This record gives sequence, structure tokens and C-alpha cells, in this order.
Amino acid sequence: DKLKIYKLSDIENLKIHGRRSECLSPLTLFWTGSAVELNAKGSELWIEIESDYDTFEQWISIIIDSVPVARQMLIKGRHWVCIFRGMNPGLVKNVRIVKDVQAMDVDPDSSLKIYAVKFDGEFLPVKEKPYKIEFIGDSIASGEGAIGAKLENDWIPMWFSALNNYCTMTAEALNADYRIISQSGWGVLAGWDNNPHSNIPEYYEKVCGVVRGEKNKALGAFDDNDFASWQPDVVAVNLGTNDAMAFNSPEWKDEKTGETYKLRLNEDLKLFEDAVEKFLFKIRKYNKKAYIIWTYGMIGT
Repeated sequence: DKLKIYKLSDIENLKIHGRRSECLSPLTLFWTGSAVELNAKGSELWIEIESDYDTFEQWISIIIDSVPVARQMLIKGRHWVCIFRGMNPGLVKNVRIVKDVQAMDVDPDSSLKIYAVKFDGEFLPVKEKPYKIEFIGDSIASGEGAIGAKLENDWIPMWFSALNNYCTMTAEALNADYRIISQSGWGVLAGWDNNPHSNIPEYYEKVCGVVRGEKNKALGAFDDNDFASWQPDVVAVNLGTNDAMAFNSPEWKDEKTGETYKLRLNEDLKLFEDAVEKFLFKIRKYNKKAYIIWTYGMIGT
């Protein structure tokens, strides 16, 4: 068996996609579309992954030479997953292992960690793309419902896709590296159900502030994001669809405090406008030179 085990921190030519904490042993992939990428010249490659969840399991997609070749649900625990074997050892394979599911704020146990790879060849440098784009959004950016038959409408990880996703498609069309910051059902001011805590701007400074619990804290989710290490050329925001829904949804009650929240169209439109403006200032603060594009209306609201 010529397979050699490499810790991620030992691979010089490893490219990591997505916001992350400083820790590389293991590397936690938090957001949808987060990935590890390698140019692997050899015949057989395995990856050591640890998956955890209470309700919503993890899914990954495997892309070889820009083509999706596998998609799978990960069982709980730490396992070796085969990425390819028996391939031509003389050819370089560009490999991406992509987290296919959004960060799950409703499941504090949900996590995806990568420890090591097992390989019989050499890793070559991965080229940088000429552009970087950060996408900020809701279920549309999370790729909810972007895979499966039209009749499928269960809210489960199986129907989330990081690949059949306008963010990924846009980035590929523009030859750009990209990151996605998204939560299904969330807004700029409130979520679709009037929950005022379901807003992306409040958590934007952190690595992955939308998740919860001690486990995520230990993984570095609530650390300050290192904006200097990855500066996008474009920040594309697609938020507001859920805020629009909140105006037409029943009030939300905070079970802890007993307080209720409800956005009303005539009185509270200014609150929404202020929240948008405030978020634009925040995006500009951390992304000094980026073009900021706010897209709106994809779901017809």
C-alpha cells in the first residue's frame, strides 16, 4: 500500500475555500460552498472527514476536473472517504470536495471537519483565479430546493445544493473564486417569520456567527473573521425577500421573554431601509475596494 497520510497542515499546495478559523487540524467547513481543492497527480485519494449532527446531516459533493462526479450524505463520526482510485497516475486531477449544505443555525451539533488525506502521489500548486466574489443571501444563495424533482419540498439537507446554485454558476462563468454567506429564511432586518434575530448583518463580522452552541464556539465559529486575508473584488448581496415575507406573516413570539415582533408595511418600511443602508456601510468598512451589488426580486416579491 503506497498510500501516505498527510495532515492538512502539511500540504503546502492545499487551497481552502470559504471563511474559516485559524485551526487547520482539523479544518472546519462552516458555510455552503466551502471546500478544499487539490491538484493531485496520482492514482488514489482518500479524505478523512468527521461529520456530526442532531437533526440535519452533512452532504458533500466531489468535483474532479470541473465536473461533479459524486454527491453523498455523510454518516456520523470520523471516517475515510474515497475520492478516487485506479486513475491514471501520470495525470494531474483537479479535485474539490465541497460542503453542499448551509450552516445550520437550528442544529447546534451540525459540523463538518476535515483532518487528513491519504494519497499515493504528489500535490501540485492550485492556480489562483483572477477574481474573488462574496455572495451574501438567504435560501437562494444556500441553494435550497436547487436539486431534486419539482415536487420535493421537504426542508432537509438532501435538497440543498452548493453546485446547482446561482452563486457557483456566476463564479464559474466569471472565472472567480467565491464565498457564500447565507441562511435560508433570513433577512436584513428579520426572518420570513418576523424573528428579529434572523438577520445576516448582525453576524457578518464573525467567521460563522449564525450558528449556535459551545461546540461551534470551540471550532472558532464566533472568532472575528480575518477580512484582510481574503478581499473580494465584488460583494453581491441578495437579501430582502424574507423581510418582504415578514410584512405578510404572523407575529413572532420570543419564548424566553414573551415579547412579540411584527413588521408592519406602513410603519416599518423605514426600519427596513435603514437596516439596508447600515449593512452597506458595514460591508464597505470590511471590503474597502469591492464593488457592492444589491440584487433583489429573484423570487418575484
